[in-house]
Amino acid sequence: MVPKLFIDSDVVIDFFTDREPHVNPASELFELNERGDIKLYLSAVSINNIYYIVRRYLGHVQTLEVVEQLAEITEIVGTTKSEIMQALRNDFSDFEDSIQYSSAITIEGIEAIITRNIKDYRNSQIAVLTPLNYLKLFRS
Repeated sequence: MVPKLFIDSDVVIDFFTDREPHVNPASELFELNERGDIKLYLSAVSINNIYYIVRRYLGHVQTLEVVEQLAEITEIVGTTKSEIMQALRNDFSDFEDSIQYSSAITIEGIEAIITRNIKDYRNSQIAVLTPLNYLKLFRS
């Protein structure tokens, strides 16, 4: 069974905007996903944030293409009242990350959350890794 990974929006934005020095690890994760070696998940809430930020780099039309591509290559996890209520109960300083965490824990067999902001997930009950740290583990 392939590892299931929840990716934070920062990793997606790094990939689609070629943000240095983070683009290479993010690209490698998407490549592993494309090959079927891992399965990437993200929150529906992230789509709005990704669109908003990526649009500044690529413009409206190209960013809509990015969103379409994301929908094709990842699993998008819905955000319902249940996840929002859970997010309110989580002890997270960043509410957006709390929502993402609440969405991630609904995924059966999820192995890790991949983010550059590990500190925002300090109360996570599942592994939280940077893209670089995950890739090191994956390779070993």
